[in-house]
Amino acid sequence: MLYFAYGSNLHHFQMKRRCKDSIFLKKINLRDFRLTFRSKFRAADIEPKRNSIVPGGLFEISKSDEKKLDNYEDYPNLYKKYYFYYYGKKIMTYTMVKKSPFRFPTERYLSIVKRGYKDCNLDKKYLKKALIT
Repeated sequence: MLYFAYGSNLHHFQMKRRCKDSIFLKKINLRDFRLTFRSKFRAADIEPKRNSIVPGGLFEISKSDEKKLDNYEDYPNLYKKYYFYYYGKKIMTYTMVKKSPFRFPTERYLSIVKRGYKDCNLDKKYLKKALIT
């Protein structure tokens, strides 16, 4: 299965530790969405926004990896699954169930996301933009 990471799961070491079968394939952009941070956990989320993009990492994951991610993302309570198509391929990601107001992420969490941006060679301008919104 194909999985799109846009937050802390971009961090290759953390993702491999969490999902042992995961393989990073490449970076891709999710169009007409924007990155934000919310909830009491101050975690990454995506929400629809025309003419905006969320850069992320495309991973191949196994069924057991998906179960581990479901557990980590507190599915279906905190996050729900969202599916989209990228060049004809079905891709799964997570989006928060409750769209609470923006909350600035903790330094620890943000440093993991920043490391993930580096691991996946993503443009940090989108991350910076999400932090000032």
